Amino acid sequence: MRQIIALGGGGFSMEPENHLLDQYILNQSGKSRPKICFIPTASGDSENYISGFYNFFEQQSCQPSHLSLFQPPTRDLEGFLLEKDIIYVGGGNTRNLLVLWREWGLDTILAKAWDQGILLAGISAGSICWFEEGVTDSFGGGLEPIKCLGLLKGSNCPHYDGEAERRPTYRQLIADGKIQAGIAADDGVAIHYIDGDLKKAVSSRPHAKAYKVYLDEGLKEVELKTEYLGAH
Repeated sequence: MRQIIALGGGGFSMEPENHLLDQYILNQSGKSRPKICFIPTASGDSENYISGFYNFFEQQSCQPSHLSLFQPPTRDLEGFLLEKDIIYVGGGNTRNLLVLWREWGLDTILAKAWDQGILLAGISAGSICWFEEGVTDSFGGGLEPIKCLGLLKGSNCPHYDGEAERRPTYRQLIADGKIQAGIAADDGVAIHYIDGDLKKAVSSRPHAKAYKVYLDEGLKEVELKTEYLGAH
């Protein structure tokens, strides 16, 4: 079973008091104490971001670690990553993330991890990266499409309700044929894929949603059924 959980926003970095999405990720591993590795490349391996990861996950039933490409823990990055149960990619600059990953061979290693059933997860840049295309502000001067790893079909737009320009720009890019149809997620929403298919959308906020955006005799935006995790 190949799983990817893509967060439009939320998690330990955006909602430090709201653990619902991160707990959901841990629960999907099927392990009582999963080995979870944080990859903060998109933030330039921000020390604060890494600290925030450990501050949360060291309190949970798991074994946290991180992979810095600026201070690599080992020469054998493939061996380091392929013994994890969950790989969690942080937000930041998607373009820099992809450039560095390709230079270090992480794009290939992460595809192997996916094929081996290691759960892949991430927020913002760490959500976009798994799709064929995404909407990013990585280039400076506004939002535009970017080609990504392509483990998941179509395009992705995070922060759909969290940043004023996200929704209109994503809709316009699809309407103009500049980016493929895809899935948008509000802050606080995670989209869970199994074997490349969308299994469900879950949220840490009662009114946050995911959407399918596509062309069919004009632009269509369809709200997806989104399960609020706090309702239990």
